[in-house]
Amino acid sequence: MKLDGLKIGFAVTGSHCTLHEITEVMRKMVEEGADLTPIISYAVDTMDTRFGKAEDWKKKFEEITQKKVIQTIPDAEPIGPQKKFDCLLIAPCTGNTLAKLANGITDTPVLMAAKAHLRNQRPLVIAVSTNDGLGLNARNIGTLLCTKNIFLVPFGQDSPATKANSLVAHMDKIPDTILMAYEGKQIQPILVDYH
Repeated sequence: MKLDGLKIGFAVTGSHCTLHEITEVMRKMVEEGADLTPIISYAVDTMDTRFGKAEDWKKKFEEITQKKVIQTIPDAEPIGPQKKFDCLLIAPCTGNTLAKLANGITDTPVLMAAKAHLRNQRPLVIAVSTNDGLGLNARNIGTLLCTKNIFLVPFGQDSPATKANSLVAHMDKIPDTILMAYEGKQIQPILVDYH
């Protein structure tokens, strides 16, 4: 199994339209032997949307991973001192989280998890999902691309005709990106057709 024995923090932010796809990725990673711990942003923790209720998503993440969701900053902080994960994944990673991460802001459980994890010089993998990836967040993606120990899941424009600035990662490439990141390498190519 590809991910056998890897301890991975699976951080989820509020790109609610991709949460169903993310649960399928979680399932596949568990099947491939990963030991996953779910971490959620305040948006995922509290917002009911047309894509589902917050409580239902939390139950689903816990059911798949068999672990309690980390949903507060104090619960995320020990990730660093305890060296809990071999790799931390943020999927989906919203533009809001991208911008804060690139600018050193730590005001959600996911951002605290990222900060705590990075202090151990271990890989952080990001799967972008943002409507402004080619807008104001383009500079933040650039900053993160050249930051040590941060790796991006290949991404592309999901709807160039109707949302020209929108970028979404190929979520099916998460496991391969993690394996490459664990070796200190960025999977290539990064920029890919979305369809």
